[in-house]
Amino acid sequence: MPESRPLRPGDPPRLGDYVLRGRLGEGGQGVVYLGESGDGERAAVKLLHVRFTGEAHARSRFARELAAARRVAAFCTARVLAADLDGETPYIASELIDGPSLRQVVESEGPLAGEALERLAIGTATALTAIHHAGIAHRDFKPDNVLLAEDGPRVVDFGIAKIIDESGTITTRAVGTPAYMAPEQIADERVGLPADVFAWGSTVVFTATGRAPFGGDTIVATLNRVINHEPDLGALPDGLREIVARCLNKDQRLRPTADEVLRHLLGHPEDEAEASEEVLAEGAQAATADLTRPWEPLRARRRRILVGGFAALGVAAATFLAVQAGFPSGGGAAAASPSPTASPSAGSASPSASSALLDRIRARDVIRVGYRGGLPGVALYDPPRGFEIDVARYVARRLGVPEGGVRFVPLRYDEREEAVERDRADIVIANFSIENSDRERVAFAGPYYVAHRDVLVRAGAGISKLGHLRGRTVCVTPGLATAAMIRDRGVDFVPLEAEDPAVCARKVADGTADALPGDDLLIAGFGARLRGAELRVAGLRLTSERYGVMIRRGDPVACRAINEAIRSMYADGTVKGLLKNYFGRAGIRPDPALPSLETCR
Repeated sequence: MPESRPLRPGDPPRLGDYVLRGRLGEGGQGVVYLGESGDGERAAVKLLHVRFTGEAHARSRFARELAAARRVAAFCTARVLAADLDGETPYIASELIDGPSLRQVVESEGPLAGEALERLAIGTATALTAIHHAGIAHRDFKPDNVLLAEDGPRVVDFGIAKIIDESGTITTRAVGTPAYMAPEQIADERVGLPADVFAWGSTVVFTATGRAPFGGDTIVATLNRVINHEPDLGALPDGLREIVARCLNKDQRLRPTADEVLRHLLGHPEDEAEASEEVLAEGAQAATADLTRPWEPLRARRRRILVGGFAALGVAAATFLAVQAGFPSGGGAAAASPSPTASPSAGSASPSASSALLDRIRARDVIRVGYRGGLPGVALYDPPRGFEIDVARYVARRLGVPEGGVRFVPLRYDEREEAVERDRADIVIANFSIENSDRERVAFAGPYYVAHRDVLVRAGAGISKLGHLRGRTVCVTPGLATAAMIRDRGVDFVPLEAEDPAVCARKVADGTADALPGDDLLIAGFGARLRGAELRVAGLRLTSERYGVMIRRGDPVACRAINEAIRSMYADGTVKGLLKNYFGRAGIRPDPALPSLETCR
């Protein structure tokens, strides 16, 4: 447990549900307190120095960043427990990690070497890849923001520097720590994800040497070295030296992506598609010190992990800003996939099992399914047809609903939690990621599909990597977050505005535009609908979006039954067949593996 110091006069006694027991640290972004909830759960509660003025621009930007950060899979990052971004005292409570920072360890015990250094490099690269998959730039990656927990390194504070910088509340300083800033941050050029890769390389050099590669006696000297000097990488082993040198290239266009760094470290080809959840899981496992097999070499352990699979790892839910101001946070709420025998369907559930949902189904022979209509291939027409409609019917059958007993209830995005809470719908399936929902109000089973932010392009257009969009015409619709993610990754394009995705799809088909960004299922549905046009999803996979089945809180029996239905749907090939049927013309490539399912409790 990190050591806390007494509260000072003027410190708040509590923030939200957390009574503040002491101070853990303070930095340029805020004060971190040791908080304790009413049920005894401890957390690192960060009170941000930033005071929002109530301007709609600042608040909406913060809300967008929060929504994006909730999509980060907690591979070597941390879990957010609570947040209040609208009040006079904005704070974020994150999981409390028992471990020192990387800087503290290196300064007190000396540099890392051998397998310890390799695990550190892989773990931090895994975290950075997961952060980037959510379209978030860390902007302050450094040894202080890496915690060394018992089960491996954790990266924290991702996204906060960017939020503060872009909110307009702090504009008098460059965001970042000078010794780990990239040249473009100093030169006032566009700053995006490549700057994080540069900082990762600098952090690895510090880990291996005890010195920042561009450190100087003064800030001016440090900044001069970042721009004009080449680092000394002689202390790095051969396996790390080459990739770190590429990360520290002064030209951000020549640096590898975080995905490429991770795949290099794991021995995968760098030119493959975006690192999958399995690759992230492999990285997280390889970064974990296996105390039960201390004699086993890391590469042999990695092979054993690959052979054994990833069932014990799972996908984490909802991580945000793991904010411990130099006290990096720990692993998220890992949603480990239940064992194959853990959860029967409603038809085979024990009669004594307590489940409000399954009891209603038995009593009525009906299930009401909330869905979002108007999406070709996903849910369209009246009565609705599409991928999600068929998924809902399959789940309903597994829950014991008789033929003809499914009632579909059309919903808007902003109605979905309320529909479950107020008994308008028994479950909701609405192409909405689990992480973007209010987990204080509802619960989830699944996911039934892991979607990705991507782009729809013409077949043969030569767009298969993110960089291929540079200078191209991209059709954008109001409120489209994917276009902003592309720009955040340093890729400039020519925007072409349209009122809705259907218009954009037609513009891509006739050559007026080169690409339509969005969730892969949604854009694939519009693309597959245009007969005679050869449109396909490019396969960029900018993020991972876990589409789940929303249910009421406090019904773990129903959650497990739905998870069992989803498990069966993948095992018998139903998901693959549905995706091919509805989206095959648009080139959707389904992952054959069952997604890591939510833990039901």
